[in-house]
Amino acid sequence: MKMKTTMMLAAMVLAASTALAQIPRKVSNVEILDLAGEPAKLPHWGEKNLMIFYVDPDHHKQNEEFTVELEENHRAHGDNIYGFGIINLGDAPMIPNRIARSMARKRTEKNGATVLADEDRVVSKAWGLGDCNNQFVLMIVSKEGELVFLRKGVLSDEDKAAFYETIEKYR
Repeated sequence: MKMKTTMMLAAMVLAASTALAQIPRKVSNVEILDLAGEPAKLPHWGEKNLMIFYVDPDHHKQNEEFTVELEENHRAHGDNIYGFGIINLGDAPMIPNRIARSMARKRTEKNGATVLADEDRVVSKAWGLGDCNNQFVLMIVSKEGELVFLRKGVLSDEDKAAFYETIEKYR
């Protein structure tokens, strides 16, 4: 009987993890915070395709070479895409949220980027992203609300190629 129960539990866990890995999948707009600490929804939801950098501030430079390349080559630019960042403060307990938001606000004043703050892992939980601690997470969400691209951690050459192939469809 124990073996049968164990096998059923293992099958359920496998099914759940497979469901999490399925892309594309429908996700919903969530409310997090802007850099002033005020509630904010994700910008241009349903109007444009979104390229989202969901970054643990402890590892914000994890894919710096890629992000610089992305800025320089303009391959992710287009009228139908809007890119922005979300600071995953829920996975950075040693950095006070107010200070992290303040530092990000100063940086965005210089570069004009849109950055939001997720203090409670709202995005990760709502979208079933799994563990995002110590991870640079790159996502593309279509204007129909489908998560069509997801990579976490250090991006391999294959990940980058898959990103560029996907972004071409949504620019």
